[in-house]
Amino acid sequence: MITLKSPREIEAMDEAGSVLAQIHEALRDFIKPGITGMDIENYVDKLIKQHGATPEQKGYQGYEYSTCVSVNDEICHGFPRKDVLNQGDLIKVDMVINLNGALADSCWSYSVGEPSADMKKLMEVTREALYKGIEAAQLGNRIGDIGHAIQTFVEAEGFSVVREFIGHGIGPTLHEKPSVPHYGEAGKGGRLKEGMVITIEPMVNTGTWKSQMDANGWTARTQDGGLSCQYEHTIAITKDGPQILTQQQGE
Repeated sequence: MITLKSPREIEAMDEAGSVLAQIHEALRDFIKPGITGMDIENYVDKLIKQHGATPEQKGYQGYEYSTCVSVNDEICHGFPRKDVLNQGDLIKVDMVINLNGALADSCWSYSVGEPSADMKKLMEVTREALYKGIEAAQLGNRIGDIGHAIQTFVEAEGFSVVREFIGHGIGPTLHEKPSVPHYGEAGKGGRLKEGMVITIEPMVNTGTWKSQMDANGWTARTQDGGLSCQYEHTIAITKDGPQILTQQQGE
């Protein structure tokens, strides 16, 4: 069942999204060569608590951390580790917070130090793909319009879109219907209705879109060892267009 949120519920999720956005903004200066994924985990966990929120994904199906910190060829659900991050690494930090019962979900990609030209292009294309998906999330459009907008743009730029992991509805629980693939056919899928709150979170690879799972049962990485990048926003479908609930300053 797809739950439609009231304006009051969307406002509460927007407040949670504002907190989450501030945490991502703080990470811009925090992430640098020499720190570890566990440093990111501890920093984010502290900031979440300082804002009076809780890390929703901590404890979800046994997951132990407040963040997912995925490095280079890791597509998603990377465990924060004590390995040192080096110049040129590509880091994806994904988190879900709960503020007074309202949820917000966002992943952002960061370069450790200055990115290479190839990495910079991957990051730019992935971020633009996110906004193309959001632009397609108009009241009355269909789920397939979102995926089609993302896929056609990404593939025209020479990259691939991960199929195994997709966006979803959110609130009051972490993962709800509808499923939101980042590939597909325009005009197909369920209709977007006012009050729906979904995540759009394209994962874009330099090589094959196919993934393989680590022994931990959580972390997915590219089959060919190529880089993977991700950007994610939580959005609400409104009569005035898609409302980004996790928008950061300077976007």
